Amino acid sequence: MKEKLLFLLFFARLFVPLQPYLPKVAIIMKAFNAKYLLVAAAVCLIAILGLGYYYFMTRFSVQDKPYSVFVDRDDNLDSVLTKLTPGATEHGLTGFATLMRHTGYADAPTIGHYLITPEITTWKLVHKMKRGLEDPVRLTIPEVRTVQKLAASLSKKLLLDSVTIASALIDEPYCQRWGYDTATIPALFVPNTYEVYWDITLDHFMERMVKEHDAFWKGDRLKKAQAMSLTPNEVATLASIIDEETANSGEKPMVAGMYMNRLRTGMPLQADPTIKFALKRFELKRIYHDMLYIDNPYNTYRNTGLPPGPIKIASVKGIDAVLNAVKHDYLYMCAKEDFSGTHNFARSYSEHLRNAARYAKALNARGIR
Repeated sequence: MKEKLLFLLFFARLFVPLQPYLPKVAIIMKAFNAKYLLVAAAVCLIAILGLGYYYFMTRFSVQDKPYSVFVDRDDNLDSVLTKLTPGATEHGLTGFATLMRHTGYADAPTIGHYLITPEITTWKLVHKMKRGLEDPVRLTIPEVRTVQKLAASLSKKLLLDSVTIASALIDEPYCQRWGYDTATIPALFVPNTYEVYWDITLDHFMERMVKEHDAFWKGDRLKKAQAMSLTPNEVATLASIIDEETANSGEKPMVAGMYMNRLRTGMPLQADPTIKFALKRFELKRIYHDMLYIDNPYNTYRNTGLPPGPIKIASVKGIDAVLNAVKHDYLYMCAKEDFSGTHNFARSYSEHLRNAARYAKALNARGIR
């Protein structure tokens, strides 16, 4: 009902300029048969209202499913119409252009992401886009290894460009604003799916990530981390290593338990994924002995304790695996020779060497270098 009243008010405005001519119309009506003139006027009015209803109050979209239109800072009315055209009715597009040209929209289209639903009318769409009533986009934080890859992924869903995001995440003062440094900043991001506005600013995006991070760690997770004498950043760091060690979610708590044993005894983690990270050679299938001497803070063969920060954005399963690490007395592990993606665990170094020999033999048999 409200929409129809607004529609009538809009057309009433069109007749305001005719007010000075109404006395002359009355004189003409006296000269002719007023009855016939009134009928003609009524017919004209009905025709105008009918056309108005057809162009403005009927369905805008020809699609059976919602589709998205993104209006950026470089758009004008013509480019917006071009973006709308593939999913629009011809009369809806005409009505949209007519109304927008009379509302000042053509001079400055409102930036944002707008979902065009099958049932939306032209009038409602004009109201929505003129006022900037955006629809959020679904943004998934990916489990990637570098901030550059994170930036590239985010820029596909946001108005922000990848260079802007990546430059900020490798800038020490900027990371410190949020309580991190360039090494620990990956620990801020929890890989879930969130609803955000497409034109969100970088600062507002970071504020949202801090809020989601704090909500994720609130309660049991934080209590478990404290009981293990670990901070959330340290849990994320260890979880990132475990994610790279195994894709088998059921085995991750076992791997976590082994690394916790090494941390407690002061033994180096000796995690091959940290060597790949230090070398920035993520494609490596094998780690050779000469690679273990690289002078890098992420080399967990030369340095004891955890590396400076996560080697990737840790998965939720990886984080929960650390917090629910299996308690056992294993200190070593080696990938199984059947390439199942799981590991043989060992208590002694001699047992570990036997496991490693079997795995090396299997690699050689497959020609993996």
